[in-house]
Amino acid sequence: MSTRTLQQLVSFGAIGVASNAALYVLYLALTALGVGPKTAMTAVFILGVCCTFALNRGWTFRHDGALGRSAVRYAGAYLLAYAINVAALALLVDGAGLPHQPVMLGLIVVTAVLIFAAQKLWAFPVKSPAPAHSSR
Repeated sequence: MSTRTLQQLVSFGAIGVASNAALYVLYLALTALGVGPKTAMTAVFILGVCCTFALNRGWTFRHDGALGRSAVRYAGAYLLAYAINVAALALLVDGAGLPHQPVMLGLIVVTAVLIFAAQKLWAFPVKSPAPAHSSR
């Protein structure tokens, strides 16, 4: 693993731990107030995407490419993670009857790995250097 990737992973992890801890507490509060698990997860997911985009773009990946393109790709990565979360909640909570709290906690970890890879390779890719022109 390169030093750059390790630094990005540490930054991503710091942002992720802080935001996911806060969002998980919000998720628990919403479900305690009677909001359904999938509705609460949807609300915290949207909030998480909005809050972490600027931090990951500017701090983790130091991306200076097109804002619109990276935002669309960032949202796309999170939409995939969202679909995985909804499917897992439906399967494990609704179908298998497992308690939603530990299921959601596990999903946070699983989707974090997928989201890091998608952000590094797709949403905020490193620009390739322009090829040098020879003067033959």
